[in-house]
Amino acid sequence: MPIYKRMIQGVLVLGWLVWSLPAMGAGEHSPHEGEKMGHGSKKHGSYGGAGKKGHGGGKHGGHGYGRPKGPPADIPAHIRERLDPDGTKVNLNRSLIGVKGIKILADMPELKNVKSLALQGNKLGDEGVKVLAESETFKHTENLSLWGNEISAQGARMIAESPNMKNLKELKLTRNRIGDDGIVALAESENSNALTFMDLSANEISDRGALAIANSPRFSNLKTLDLYNNRISTEGMKALLQSKNLKSLEKLILVRNEIDLEKADELAKNQSLPSLKRLELN
Repeated sequence: MPIYKRMIQGVLVLGWLVWSLPAMGAGEHSPHEGEKMGHGSKKHGSYGGAGKKGHGGGKHGGHGYGRPKGPPADIPAHIRERLDPDGTKVNLNRSLIGVKGIKILADMPELKNVKSLALQGNKLGDEGVKVLAESETFKHTENLSLWGNEISAQGARMIAESPNMKNLKELKLTRNRIGDDGIVALAESENSNALTFMDLSANEISDRGALAIANSPRFSNLKTLDLYNNRISTEGMKALLQSKNLKSLEKLILVRNEIDLEKADELAKNQSLPSLKRLELN
């Protein structure tokens, strides 16, 4: 019987939907918007390191501010309210500040030392990412969440080419549409050198994107790679599991892709990633 059929299945937790905000903590993996813990209602196999049975999920963190109907009346005051006292973290998740708000953010001297920037669901689009990428205000940013901002490959390319994004350690691009072209841009970028955590869930990524990640030396420090809900097949999975560049990868999530689970079991047995501890599949 295949390994994945012998393993403890993902725990389903009812009732908590992701209108609360994902944390930016290192190595954390928050449930995806509209899904339950364990990546939705489908059970999936999890391959733990050293013969252990694993289970995905993680902590829930960040601030939940409900569901605003529009941007704050006073955007600068709202930003200051969401800025941590030490000036290193700002959580604007679901604030709907838009491009206007990101321009205000970029011009605020209070943000000059920010390292953690949470911008989930702000309708930024590529235009907003352009402002972000071009501003020296964000040159110290290490943790960047752009979850659900209608960002295309062009926006991903702006991040990849930005002279102000060289310190990134955690990057969340969950629920955008960067596609394979966006992944290729990130895979070729020096800005990816320090990344330890990357969430690329629901971005229309196929085997081409998976191969770009597997073949890139830029991702040698990556510890967590989340590719939930994309279009990656068994071939893409094989490339990732046999990559010579992902030497630090500890956690790989491939739930809800186009992977043949019968073949996946054999690939999991023969994977060659030296640091891998957890592999999550459909």
